[in-house]
Amino acid sequence: MVLNYIWVGFFVIGCLVALVKLLQGDISIFPAMVDSLNSMAKVSVNICIGLIGVMALWLGIMKIGERGGAINILTRLVSPFFSRLFPEIPKDHPAMGSMMMNFAANMLGLDNAATPLGLTAIKQLQEVNPDKDTASNAQIMFLVLNTSGLTLIPVSIIALRLANGAAAPTDIFIPILVATFFSTVVGLVTVSIIQRINLFQPVVLAYLGGAAAIVGGLIYYFLELDRKWAPTREKLLSELGELKALGDAATADQLSRIKAITAEIPGPMGEQSQFFGAIIIFTIIISFILLAMRRRVNVYETFVEGAKEGFTVAVQIIPYLVAMLVAIGVFRASGAMAYLMNGFRWAFSPLGDTRWVEALPVALMKPLSGSGARGAAVDAMQAHGVDSFVGTLACTMQGSTETTFYTLAVYFGAVGVVRTRYTIVAGLIADIAGVVGAIIMAYIFFGSR
Repeated sequence: MVLNYIWVGFFVIGCLVALVKLLQGDISIFPAMVDSLNSMAKVSVNICIGLIGVMALWLGIMKIGERGGAINILTRLVSPFFSRLFPEIPKDHPAMGSMMMNFAANMLGLDNAATPLGLTAIKQLQEVNPDKDTASNAQIMFLVLNTSGLTLIPVSIIALRLANGAAAPTDIFIPILVATFFSTVVGLVTVSIIQRINLFQPVVLAYLGGAAAIVGGLIYYFLELDRKWAPTREKLLSELGELKALGDAATADQLSRIKAITAEIPGPMGEQSQFFGAIIIFTIIISFILLAMRRRVNVYETFVEGAKEGFTVAVQIIPYLVAMLVAIGVFRASGAMAYLMNGFRWAFSPLGDTRWVEALPVALMKPLSGSGARGAAVDAMQAHGVDSFVGTLACTMQGSTETTFYTLAVYFGAVGVVRTRYTIVAGLIADIAGVVGAIIMAYIFFGSR
């Protein structure tokens, strides 16, 4: 029901804003909104078409893991913790392993793997959902944790900063890690309070404490990597500046060197993050195959069987994705988003330092559209400077929240859930926590810029 009100609200507010602009003489506003409707509908289908191959791949791999017993092994590893967070899910249910793999893929920034794994998990959770039209407690907990966006290695954000000429592309690593950890904890606590889950159980505290220790260890490890690499990066940046100053006079060798330096600047952090992500994914695939062969499973036929399911799921989510993205497109094209931003600037201007408001479009767009938020982050970097406070905050916000509405539309659409209960509210609370965490971290790390 909440999703229904939000969807209608996007259209109604967009229409009202457009009428105001029309009365002011802007006769192009309604054609722009219609163009947005058509373009976003095409984008929705293109996204789903792009998902077909990835969905077929990973649902095929998951089917091998299920038949070979790998999912059961993963389930047993997380069962003591997940059984407390998901009390309605039977012990050793395969959804436990699927959820863990989805969280791991999200933390490593492996979006292509995370979405199919998440869709597998939501379908498995739907199997034990007594009311198929209504989101279960377990589905809500899973999706809020999913959209809270805990990120260990923000590869895409580092690449975005590098592409825009950042002097230290990896400097947002720690702020994003802390902000997303804060967002995840807030999301977990919010849903636990609503569902009356006791988080002070020894097992839960042990797992959460272990997670915090791992995050702390990773922070220390990558900070040390970056500290040791800093002198080399400074030399590379100096050389890069000299080569770029040549402009059109640069030779082919010099242009080649510019590309090489640009790729080298992120240093060990960028290299190791990509390596670990790739090696983990390939290890999972090989392990699933070997375990299945040990059980004498016909691996090829099993993969094809799962891949067929992937095709079906990708096609099934098209109507839900079209519905959400066209509504978001109308809201943006009408100018309602611009008015909302101006309202934030006015409301917070009495507080003094409101530099953070300039990066707010990223935070407002991210729950609605990943590409829209990326565009807003690039715009902030170009307008204020990639290494400015606003530029770095925009990137931190880009990495600290998730595409909540998009994710809910896709996941619930895949299983036919229409009553989402408090999922959106809890997800947005986690998003707000991530944004607040991003602002705090940005002032701590980049406030003097």
